[in-house]
Parts: sequence; C-alpha cells; structure tokens
Amino acid sequence: MTVLITGGTVVNADRSERADVLCEEGLITAVGENLDAPKGATIVDAGGQYVMPGGIDPHTHMQLPFMGTVASDDFYSGTAAGLAGGTTMIIDFVIPAPQQNLMDAYNEWRGWAEKSVADYTFHVAITWWDDSVHADMGTLVNECGVNSFKHFMAYKGAIMADDEVLVNSFTRARELGAICTVHAENGELVFRLQKDIYEKGITGPEGHPLSRPPEVEGEAANRAIRIAEVLKVPLYVVHTSCRQALESITRARLEGQRVFGEALAGHLLIDDSVYRNTDFEVAAAHVMSPPFRAPEHQEALWHGLQSGSLQTTATDHCCFCADQKAAGKDDFRLIPNGTGGIENRLEVLWDQGVNTGRLTMNEFVAVTSTNAAQIFNVYPRKGSISVGADADIVVWDPEASKTISAKTHFQNVDYNIFEGMTVTGCASHTISQGKVVYANGELQVERGVGRYVDRPAFAPYYEALNRQAQLAEPVAVDR
Repeated sequence: MTVLITGGTVVNADRSERADVLCEEGLITAVGENLDAPKGATIVDAGGQYVMPGGIDPHTHMQLPFMGTVASDDFYSGTAAGLAGGTTMIIDFVIPAPQQNLMDAYNEWRGWAEKSVADYTFHVAITWWDDSVHADMGTLVNECGVNSFKHFMAYKGAIMADDEVLVNSFTRARELGAICTVHAENGELVFRLQKDIYEKGITGPEGHPLSRPPEVEGEAANRAIRIAEVLKVPLYVVHTSCRQALESITRARLEGQRVFGEALAGHLLIDDSVYRNTDFEVAAAHVMSPPFRAPEHQEALWHGLQSGSLQTTATDHCCFCADQKAAGKDDFRLIPNGTGGIENRLEVLWDQGVNTGRLTMNEFVAVTSTNAAQIFNVYPRKGSISVGADADIVVWDPEASKTISAKTHFQNVDYNIFEGMTVTGCASHTISQGKVVYANGELQVERGVGRYVDRPAFAPYYEALNRQAQLAEPVAVDR
C-alpha cells in the first residue's frame, strides 16, 4: 500500500517543518514539500494538522494473568485501542511465575501476542533466580531480541525480586548489554502496612494508597539506583509517581549515573481523591500500584518531564472490569491492580501538556515516542518521521475536541480513568506499517498483522562498562 500525507507540518523530537510524507511498502520513503502522488496512492489530507511519529507505549500488560484473574484487554483489543489513539507500538511484559522457566514464559506470551494488530515487543521480568535464569537471559538477548529485564520490588509472596535477585540479574544484564527496569516499591513495607491497615478495619479502596505511601516508592527507587550504581548497569524506573522517587532519579542523573524515569499519564492527571469516592466501583477502578498521589506529586512529575529528569510517558495499561475488581469488595488487598489508558494517553498529554504550555510539540513527541525508541534501541526505525523509518505515523488535529467516555472508547473495559474529561487535540488518522488503520473515528485493523520487534543489545556501551568493572576490581594487599 502507498500512502501520501500532504499539507501537514511534520513534528519530530528535534525539529518541525512543513512537508509531505510518502509511505511505500511499510516504510517512509520521502519527506519533503510538494511530493508527487504515485498512481493508486491513498491521499491523506493533513492540512492544518501535525504529522508525528506514532506513539510508543513502553509499559503495557495485555492479557496479563494477575491476582486470580486475567486483564480484560488482550493483544488484539489492546493494540487496536492504541491505534485509535495514535499509539503504534507497545512494549509489553513477559512475567514468569516464580520457578517458571523464562523461555517457557516468553514463548507463551509470544503466542498470545500473535493476534496483535500493531507492532509489539517485550521486557522480560526476573521473578526468581538460579542457573537456568542466568542462561535464559543470555538466550533472550542473543537470540530473541530482548534487551530489557523487569524487576518487581513489590508483591511479596508472588513475583517480588529481593536484593539477591536484583544483584544477580543486574550483574548478568550488564554482561549481556541489556538495560534493567524496576517497579520501585518496598515490598516488605507494603506487606506490613496492608496487614496493619486491614486489621484497623479499613477494608475499602481507601486503604490501598494508605498501604503504599510515597516513602515506600522513594526508598525502593533509591535502593535500586544505588545497586545499579555499584554494579555499573543502566536503570529505567517505571511508573514514577511521587516526588521522593523523582528526587532519587534526578540526584543520580546529576551525579552522572545512567538512570531513566517513566511517568504514567494517569499519575500526571489524577489525584488520590478518587479512592475516597463512596461508590466502590469507581474507587476500585482506580486501584493500581503505585497508587494515584496527592496533587503536589503531579506537579513534581510535570516538572520532571519539563526538566528532562523523566524521559518517557506510558500507561501501565492493565484493565480489569467491575466484576473482576469486585473480588476485593471486602478486602482492598484483593482488588486486582490495574487501570487503562492506552487509547487516551496522547490526547490527555497533548491537552494538559502542549495546550497548557507545559510541553512544546517537540517535547511531546520526545516523551510519547522518540525517547522510548532511543532508550530501548529501536530508533530511528521507530520514533522518527524520516526516510527509512517504519511508516508508523499519527496525523494530529490540534483543533479536534472530544469528551472521553467508556461508552465510546475502544478499550475492552467498562470504565475509563479519564471519564468525562474533554480534550482538545486528537488523532484524525493513524498509519501503521504504511496502512491507514484509523481514520476519523473508524478503525480498520487486521488481526495478527502486528510484528514482533527485535531490540538489539547495547554492545559498545556495555563493553566499555565491563572493561571499567574489571579495572575497578579490588586488589589484595600483600601484608
């Protein structure tokens, strides 16, 4: 299929220019003014609109088995909803159960993802440790195109990685040229606080944020950062939700450490008052970890994006419907953790970022697409409107307005955390793999066309790190 996007302003992370964009056989083949349309080309009129790299959501959980149930959006419905909002690629998570072979889990997730309608790739979680995990990490990096490993510092008794696992996994990642990511919450503290709060008679959703205060996130973020510093491995902190964690990231970056921070659209826009709603379904719909925070933390996160201390935005898209959330009706500890947002991430960030002056258009592209592509080593194939890049593009109408609602969204869930929010600035067209898959409110997707994207390891950078680590090995003193 050939697509010519005409009359728009191309917005990349580094520059903006009036230009047409020609897409042929899934790639961008020309960017320039007054391009001729090949015979039979589909013409997309982008007059008065912006032409930007498709969004990359670096943190989703489609079809995730979790807390006794399975996330309601699978790889088909979830990636389709993403396309409707301008997101053309996701990085999901393979999460092995404790003692489960990593390759078995990876192959299972690859099977589930075959129904995807947009491109995808995976982080792989390290939930336990033995020699087989050490070996499988090598296979994943060298043969499967995985260059990032996830570590949950929370969820004691399930998938929590203790310090021993972190040290072993971080060391192996450095050897392989992979980047480590962490869910930063002190699992021991959360477990204790959950027990104490429940025993005090607080059983509803309001107990969730009380059991996961900002301090438990700040401590874990700092601990992971310092472990990474000692072991000389780059670190990516997912869903940074509070000032304390942001301060740890900022301090480490100022010290020259290779640390990256991710913010969720929800954490930027929604505060902790949602947990005090007297309607259980509404409050439970917002139960996720880390929880939504007090407004002061939202302002800090915006400052983090503006200053460059935080580099990416994501959703942690992991939907559970009201009947699934009801499992914790009498015990907040049993409410499945997760919310949605993949369909609305770009809309709400444009509305509250670009339209308010918090972000420039180029910064918007950086934090919704380009930075993730660079950090996870798929740039410029992704995250760029340039010749040779994949034709994953969103045509953005800055004047279009809509009111977000579960009644009209494509996400397979019966609520929307941005319910009732009116936004200005929306995708008019989404192009994936060089095909128009969303146009003026209509999806036209094909099940199973989504491609698995290999992400090479960071060999040259890590070779230098490993040389430094060897030079820094202590030498015994002859006494």
